[in-house]
Amino acid sequence: MISLESVTKIYHQSLLSLIFEAQSVHRQHHQTDTVQMCTLSNIKSGRCPEDCKYCPQSARYPTGVESYPLLPLEEVINQAQEAKQHGATRFCMGAAWRNAPDGEEFDRVLQMVEAVAGMGMEACVTMGMLRPDQAQRLAQAGLTAYNHNLDTSESFYPEIITTRTYRDRLETIQHVSAAGIQVCCGGIVGMGETDSDRIELLHTLANLTPQPESVPINALSPVKGTPFGDLAPIDPLVLVRMVATARILMPKAVVRLSAGRDRLSVSDQALCFLAGANSIFSSEKLLTTANPDWQDDAEMFNQLGIAAKELSR
Repeated sequence: MISLESVTKIYHQSLLSLIFEAQSVHRQHHQTDTVQMCTLSNIKSGRCPEDCKYCPQSARYPTGVESYPLLPLEEVINQAQEAKQHGATRFCMGAAWRNAPDGEEFDRVLQMVEAVAGMGMEACVTMGMLRPDQAQRLAQAGLTAYNHNLDTSESFYPEIITTRTYRDRLETIQHVSAAGIQVCCGGIVGMGETDSDRIELLHTLANLTPQPESVPINALSPVKGTPFGDLAPIDPLVLVRMVATARILMPKAVVRLSAGRDRLSVSDQALCFLAGANSIFSSEKLLTTANPDWQDDAEMFNQLGIAAKELSR
């Protein structure tokens, strides 16, 4: 058990010492100068009954986001093939559901997972709360990871979402883990939370058993129409601090620099990589919000001397 006091101490040390410690840990467990490229596809958009205040896909907010049902299998396969050609080794599929559905739609998601895994790529899905039997079926289809973020601290959570509890989230994570699927679980900064909330989130993540294999660190992308549409962008150094603390606490995890990257300079991102981030999402959109495109990322990798992680043979 990692104590809240020790997480607080790590998080609050001087930024330069924190980055140095994180980079030292990173070098012990990961290839340096190598970053995994992932692509996130919005396989079913909008009309979600949840009230997450940051999310443009909630049916409760007038955001103008395009709504569409689950995409045809062929279209998702084409997207995955294009992502692979651009150097992505992980293909993530997001569907705006409160709970994973049953029947034909779930069967189609299983086919998508099988197709992506069949290309030799890592397959990841996020589609709300899961039952144990659904997690087992996803595992059998070859799913690498299931994404289910905690978003923020347990204390701040009711300020963000009222339509489900923190306990609901933790239960889904347990079902995923029990099925032998990797857990992809992180959070979002810039939603009005305090440093204490960020520390509490990292403390919860670090004490999951087993620790998550994948930890996305997102910066809020404010979308007009949502309750958080007018929030000011977070200071990029908060992201660096989050990445570095996550790296020290979860040395073996892949720390993913996720949403909000379109507002970060190359220098900001370089600091995040130095602090232990070793994955990005590369594609023109992240579900519904802007993201740097393939060309931007190729130029940044070239500038920083970073290699894209290759598919495992």
